[in-house]
Amino acid sequence: MISEHETVIELSKKKVVLLTIGASIFVALGIWLLQLQFIVGILAIGFFGLCLVFSVIKLFDKKPGLILNGKGLIDNSSVVSAGFIPWSEVTGFSIFEIQKQKMLVVGIRNPEKYIEHSSPLKRIINKANYNLCGSPVVITSNTLKMKFDELTSLCNQYFMRYGKISE
Repeated sequence: MISEHETVIELSKKKVVLLTIGASIFVALGIWLLQLQFIVGILAIGFFGLCLVFSVIKLFDKKPGLILNGKGLIDNSSVVSAGFIPWSEVTGFSIFEIQKQKMLVVGIRNPEKYIEHSSPLKRIINKANYNLCGSPVVITSNTLKMKFDELTSLCNQYFMRYGKISE
């Protein structure tokens, strides 16, 4: 806690290292699969190769993973992070779960803004998030020094305190 009105959640280097190791193993598995099932091998190498690149980028990222304050939230939890989102643009939070992986979905008043104002790769991922969960902004605790339930509770507390004021 930086102050009464700001909470800074650091990136967990331990979690990012584990993600990097996991992605490396699956890239190696994809290379091995090339011999048996070429298409599956290529897909595994492509997907987990991107995960590997993204996790290495996060490994050297010095910025906090998430900041919550009276003005809004600053998302830096993933490579496709949204950056600053003022409370006036947040409509609430919900939970989306897939394969026992929970994600905190940030409801946004103008999702197209967060889809269109990004790089081509981010745009594809943000559009997929929007189609899958209803918002381009999705936060997991996979890279944060915080458990998912704590993250959800904290975000909801800030939204209840500051989000309703800006409506």
